[in-house]
Amino acid sequence: MRKPNIAILGATGVVGREITKITDELGIEYETIKFLSSAKSAGSKLTFQGKEYTVEEATPESFDGVDIVMASAGGSTSQKFAPEIVKRGGVIIDNSSAFRMDKDVPLVIAYVNDDDLRKHKGIIANPNCSTSQLMLVLKPLHEKAKINRLIVSTYQAVSGAGLAAINELRENTVATLDDKSFENKCFKKPISFNVIPQIDVFCENGYTKEEMKVVNETKKILHLAEDTPISCTAARVPVFNGHSEAVDIEFENEISPDEVREILRASFGIEIIDNPDNFEYPTTRDASGKNPVYVGRIRKNLAFKNGITLWCVADNLRIGAALNTVRICKKVIEMGLFGGNK
Repeated sequence: MRKPNIAILGATGVVGREITKITDELGIEYETIKFLSSAKSAGSKLTFQGKEYTVEEATPESFDGVDIVMASAGGSTSQKFAPEIVKRGGVIIDNSSAFRMDKDVPLVIAYVNDDDLRKHKGIIANPNCSTSQLMLVLKPLHEKAKINRLIVSTYQAVSGAGLAAINELRENTVATLDDKSFENKCFKKPISFNVIPQIDVFCENGYTKEEMKVVNETKKILHLAEDTPISCTAARVPVFNGHSEAVDIEFENEISPDEVREILRASFGIEIIDNPDNFEYPTTRDASGKNPVYVGRIRKNLAFKNGITLWCVADNLRIGAALNTVRICKKVIEMGLFGGNK
């Protein structure tokens, strides 16, 4: 099978840079590669695998002859270019929320629901960052005991909101320590030494769009019944990188904490850190810059029958965005789902 021609759209952004780095780390084989951005960043230089590339402005013609596009350039950009990519016979793996809930677009976590890739019609959606780490944990447990009910609380790093948010946390923290005034722009409240119980805008039901992404994307990826009860509360915390999640799961069948540990130890992409007596449990510092989803604090849930409570942490820029994008790319290549091979 021939090697694909690849493009990275949004190459100069925080996630785009991670995609570039991980493309090298995972040894993605390609015939050609190009790096695309908005007009503002076009012309800048980046080095990949020892070779210097000039970042090009993305236009419809940029995708001529391109087989796979890994995109992290925002929803409006994806909506603009996805039809052009598909029209030219390419496949776009999109990080934005633009197509996630489209019934004709597979929403995929690599190694969780790979078979859904076979249904693609040129567009593959990468889930929300907080959903991504959760699915690697839930899928093997669901296969064993079947999820009946789910409650998730997320504690999300500012890097999920982009470079400006990272800078705002740093500058807001310095201003607070120096007892100086500071005008927050990325967040509705000051982020330094604070926890903000809002990510994205509020919906009519009182939940935020971020919280509803976890609800709806979980059902789609795990093929759960539409009436499966799922609730989420998402909060932004003053952490640069790494999302944490407290997860309460009610199963149809009985399952013990020891069984959960055994299942997850044998599962792809999971690392267990679970010895509370020695203060061993995962934190964002354990996860930042690394690929696994770290799980700990596994215990019997006191409120649910057949319930388990656990804590999971992951690097949101990697497993939550870039790593899964590149893993999907690798799967598409291995499964021959590009260039008319599908």
